[in-house]
Amino acid sequence: MTNTNKNPSSSSTAISAADGPVAVTGASGYIGSWVVYDLMQQGYQVRACVRDTSKPEKVDHLLAMNATDLRGQVELCTGDLFKPGSYDEAFQGCSAVIHTGAAVGYNQETPQQVYDGCFTEVQHVIESVKKAGTVRRFVFTSSFAAVGHPRPRGYVFTEKDWCGDNIEGYRGKWTEENIPKDRDTAYAMAKSSAERMIYEMAEEDGRFEALAILPLHVIGPMMCANHDQGWSWQNCIKHMLQGKPYKKTKGGRMLWNNVDVRDVAKAHRLCAETTVGKNGSRYILSASDRSGELFTWELQARLKSLFPAIQDIGGEQMENGEPMAQTYDSPRSYCLLAKQELGLTTYSIDETIQATGDSIIRLGLL
Repeated sequence: MTNTNKNPSSSSTAISAADGPVAVTGASGYIGSWVVYDLMQQGYQVRACVRDTSKPEKVDHLLAMNATDLRGQVELCTGDLFKPGSYDEAFQGCSAVIHTGAAVGYNQETPQQVYDGCFTEVQHVIESVKKAGTVRRFVFTSSFAAVGHPRPRGYVFTEKDWCGDNIEGYRGKWTEENIPKDRDTAYAMAKSSAERMIYEMAEEDGRFEALAILPLHVIGPMMCANHDQGWSWQNCIKHMLQGKPYKKTKGGRMLWNNVDVRDVAKAHRLCAETTVGKNGSRYILSASDRSGELFTWELQARLKSLFPAIQDIGGEQMENGEPMAQTYDSPRSYCLLAKQELGLTTYSIDETIQATGDSIIRLGLL
């Protein structure tokens, strides 16, 4: 039966473990796996949607959660981001869907594939939500890329910012014609477009609300070797622990604005449960405070302090113990709204860095 209430109150769409299963797309991924773990910790029945359930390197760590003291249970379901209707069965009877699945470019996807995986294909995920008829919350893993735009050094970004702001600052790069040519533009435009689309689709449908989590530099413990995706932030820390320079930016110079993957996962669940957040609510997941913002040379020094047994730790270009050049002071941003509205509590930066390195060592990745 169709609910004719086009504006459900947040309290009526908020869910708990008693309301039925929660489906997680991209469940084998770095963030998705921790979302599954967090939900199970709180007693949820989880439907972990993966493209191929027969790949042990991608699913064994999920199934192993059933043999722990976690209160919930997980079952594997198939779902392919690029196949409309493939989530229909998994979403049946679910109270919420947490959509972490995306093509982010770590697996040699073209910019167009990144755009499609982060925007174009999200529409059919929502169509599966609507077919289910039971889903009350749709939580989307967006990105800080949907927020950041060219601003002066030190500017503090908030949820009111959108990546399409200040278009003149992009020097002609911010165009739809540029999507197939540039991965970063494709990713940012896809995430912001997807956000606006899901809020609108939820508003039109009236039976569920859509909210978004926008992570920045996500680090923290990896559950399996498959989470060591090339060029991911955790992969970059592995390279630093191997004594290699940080190579994603010129000279290794960057302001790392760090958030723990476990906090990102928890925030997704809190979005499904909140009675404060509503359709269209978006939450940046970045540093809790200034302590979580580290220039590469500061991150390198912190790694040396926390892992004294490792002789050589890489990072940015240094000269006589000082950075060779100044780093552009951006992006500054904090997860204040998530703490205020969702009640998020966070790990300290040292706990996060320690857990990242410990997992790299435990998995034999060094």
